Amino acid sequence: MKGSKALLKMLEDRGVKNVFGYPGATVIPIYDEFLESDVRHILVRHEQCAAHMADGFARATGTPGVCLATSGPGTTNLVTGIATAYADSIPMIALTGQVGTSFLGAEAFQEVDSYSLMMPVTKHNFRVLDPERLPHAIYEGWEICQSGRPGPVHIDMPVDQINSDIDSDLLTKKWGVKMPTEDISGIRDAADLIRNAERPIMLVGGGVIGAGASEEVRRLAEFTNMPVVTTLMSLGAIPSDHPLNMGPLGMHGRMGALDAFQSADLIVAIGTKFSDRTYNPHTMPAPGCRVVQIDVDATQFGKSKRPSVNIQCDAKKGTLLLLDALKGYKDIHSEWDQRYAKLRKVCQCDFDYDTDPILPQRVMKEINALLDGDVIVTTDVGQNQMWAMHCLDIRRPRQFITSGSFGTMGFGLPAAIGAKVAKPDSKVLSIVGDGGLQMVIQELATSVAEDIPVTIVLLDNGWLGMVRQWQKLFWDKRYSGTKLNADPDFVKIAESYGAWGIHVDKASEIGEALKRAMDSDTTCIVDIRTDPEEDITPMILSDPKVPIVKGRCHYKV
Repeated sequence: MKGSKALLKMLEDRGVKNVFGYPGATVIPIYDEFLESDVRHILVRHEQCAAHMADGFARATGTPGVCLATSGPGTTNLVTGIATAYADSIPMIALTGQVGTSFLGAEAFQEVDSYSLMMPVTKHNFRVLDPERLPHAIYEGWEICQSGRPGPVHIDMPVDQINSDIDSDLLTKKWGVKMPTEDISGIRDAADLIRNAERPIMLVGGGVIGAGASEEVRRLAEFTNMPVVTTLMSLGAIPSDHPLNMGPLGMHGRMGALDAFQSADLIVAIGTKFSDRTYNPHTMPAPGCRVVQIDVDATQFGKSKRPSVNIQCDAKKGTLLLLDALKGYKDIHSEWDQRYAKLRKVCQCDFDYDTDPILPQRVMKEINALLDGDVIVTTDVGQNQMWAMHCLDIRRPRQFITSGSFGTMGFGLPAAIGAKVAKPDSKVLSIVGDGGLQMVIQELATSVAEDIPVTIVLLDNGWLGMVRQWQKLFWDKRYSGTKLNADPDFVKIAESYGAWGIHVDKASEIGEALKRAMDSDTTCIVDIRTDPEEDITPMILSDPKVPIVKGRCHYKV
């Protein structure tokens, strides 16, 4: 069987129905096979967005997304999207074409050392220098990207290799894949710490969603009556309206979550890496606080700088083991129960602002009114993302999709397209800013041409809002490079691509505009003119010398 056909056959056998890509000379053999394959190719308008779409697909389903690009600039354009997936531990297969093996290292046209280039931003790399090794790369890559801590796997394919014939029996051969190491010896010690804690709190990260452990985490929280704080990546791991959910912790999280976290004497950390945005001198508890940490990746242990019991396994297994070890547990911290319950009650932000210009909090309130279990929300990066994190009522895992650790502007729209491909019966809504949207606005063409309708909620303030906020608060309002002069008419742009749009200038118009867009079967931009002076607060920097900016986020006593 020809290598290019074998590639698609192996993907089909693994349930792959969609590949996001952009053609070029070295991958023409694969594109020729698409004509005879059941795998749908979705033509993007920029390779970076092929990776973001594969990423959005993977986050919506928990199964690997697949992207494809040609050699040279096609490959380098993928890097940002692959790095985004790597930073957030998202399973992905990234396929790239390469010049023929006889030209490698000879400075051939569109040659780049993609193997070395991808090494820092992938979990594993393959370069197929023997056509018989292609099935091995697909088999092993598919397993590696999902086992242990998930992440993208890159397979580089010289054009002469995918043009060669291979033994079709190799397509069903099984290769051995090394399974991740586990160490669960600390379970009993962890259970003892929980039994004896007076003010325990659970810190839940994206690893909970990745491991499909949301139900187990909720059971553990309810069984121990332990409050939960979430990270940006774990929104939906426990429903936002659950009485134990204190809300998100972090630079722009909830003050109630911060208060509860700082008061704890034990942190039960599950699937989280103690990033600087979540855990820093402004947020960490007093020195006597201890840590129980469950993580599949041992490199995450020790980041809390606290005495810790570490359990190396995936979040679901570790949580189930803890539940079993805690049989007979009795809640002994009634004062703590009363305190965090009060914190949750009084930490209620007011989102019902009827102002001119429009405040983003009001936009989030109107989105909340339309959210149900089937709606998927993606965001871009910046103020739009943080308002969404702070304000939205996210009730289930994989309902909220965003770029966390890498903070990639331009992620929102292509990720929404990928999520819609993954969940065609769900409504997909992308919250973006005018800066991030213009980085990828050409993907409106992909959405329309491929009939993948999404709703784009544009918080349009004419600025690079998050950087402007830093300049406003910490740089004496010395605004440099942040005013988006000559912003286009986004509705006209949408219409030129065959989509449509709605201008919103009054708060009273938001709800109806969103409903019309979401009920439509065509991609729509809802262009909402928002106040550039409104800051997303609180703002909690990792620098202990910089005080917390509370803004509107005060307790409502």
